[in-house]
Parts: sequence; structure tokens; C-alpha cells
Amino acid sequence: MIATAWNKGAHHRSGAGYGLKLAVADRDRFFRKKWKNVILQLEGVADPVFVNIDKKSFWGSRCRELIDDQIGRWLIDNKKAPWPHRSPPKVRIEPIMGNLFSARFES
Repeated sequence: MIATAWNKGAHHRSGAGYGLKLAVADRDRFFRKKWKNVILQLEGVADPVFVNIDKKSFWGSRCRELIDDQIGRWLIDNKKAPWPHRSPPKVRIEPIMGNLFSARFES
């Protein structure tokens, strides 16, 4: 699945306010409401990120973002954030097993 980098509106060096926006169809196909979080292995990062998905906003029709400051730091460290207006980077997210996923930048 292809996610789009997302920002809450302010680009913080800490990585706060960043995430990856999923399509509704991808969220519904690959994610489960019974999961409290998903584990995201970011390309080039040793430690996985545990992202909370046990919230109404993730399961609603409008806000389908995987949000975590570590995602933001990954975007910043790879010079993908901040991005030009209306040109957020794309990220390929692939299921590995259960709630474990990998993420890498699309070229």
C-alpha cells in the first residue's frame, strides 16, 4: 500500500505532528480494530515504532493517519520533510505479519 506523508500544520524539528495517511481501503484491508497498535519498521531505522491505532480518529472516514514523532524524525532525517506545498512524499507500507509492517520511501 502507498501512504502519503502527513503533517498537522506545523513542521517541528522534534518530529511532532507528522504521520502517514492511509487510504480507507488499505486501512480496512490491512489493519484490525482489535489491535491497540501497529509496529512499523522504518527503512534505515534500527528500532521499530509502536503506533497507536486504538483511537476513533484512525478508524473514522477523515483522519486515517499513523502518527508518531519517530515517523516525523524519519521524514526529517531523510530530508523528506518539510516538503513543498501540496507535494508530500509517498511511502510504501508492506504487511510482514500480524500488526508488523515495513515502511520505505517510494522513489
